[in-house]
Amino acid sequence: MTQHDPAADDRRPGGPPVRCQGPYGRPEDGADCPDPARFEVVRYRRPALAVCPVHLGPSLLMAGDVLWPPRISLVR
Repeated sequence: MTQHDPAADDRRPGGPPVRCQGPYGRPEDGADCPDPARFEVVRYRRPALAVCPVHLGPSLLMAGDVLWPPRISLVR
């Protein structure tokens, strides 16, 4: 049985744009970026981190559990 991933539904063409979660991926950090996410950074045992181009570099350096070498995919 597969798990339903609402974030994956949002990434489908025609779905609502995903907002940037960078650079840390934790909402309590107060780093609310209004830009749409263009990249996903794969993390170990955590959901992928959706980030805008501005936060791509900082997320690789500062976000928790980022794989190294990084695995980055283009969202849209």
